[in-house]
Amino acid sequence: MLITGMLAKIKSFLTGKGEGENTPDTTNDGVAAAAVAVFVEAAQLDGDFDETERRVIFNILIERFQLSSEDAEALINDALREHDSPNKVYAATRLIRDLFTDEERIDVMEMLWEVAYADGEVHDYEANLVRRVAGLLYVQDRDSGRARKRVLERLNLVESE
Repeated sequence: MLITGMLAKIKSFLTGKGEGENTPDTTNDGVAAAAVAVFVEAAQLDGDFDETERRVIFNILIERFQLSSEDAEALINDALREHDSPNKVYAATRLIRDLFTDEERIDVMEMLWEVAYADGEVHDYEANLVRRVAGLLYVQDRDSGRARKRVLERLNLVESE
């Protein structure tokens, strides 16, 4: 699928304005949008969406979702504008849960931990969201903990808990 078509589908998910009535976009594009919605929500929970968090999400979009730089930037901006919807996290996690395998959901948790640790520490609100998302994705605490440890090792951070 062309990137422009994928970006349109992702924007459609983020804004809730799609071609279909209230049916979720169940393509990979829709799932990528769902993941970005969760990442942006996590990054903003501490009240400070800084350049480091933005860069982490940007890199995830390019490396994991294979978006161009322009499309990744546009997607982040759209997600930032649309993050106010309280149901967005639930809709996003439901789509991810329904379409991803267990391993893919654990991979999403690892990406989410990476966003949460982007500024070097996890704030209480971020940790709470990560726990909620793990539950909503049916990812066991053990698997989320392992994903977290992989991120800590990759970022050379020492656990302070």
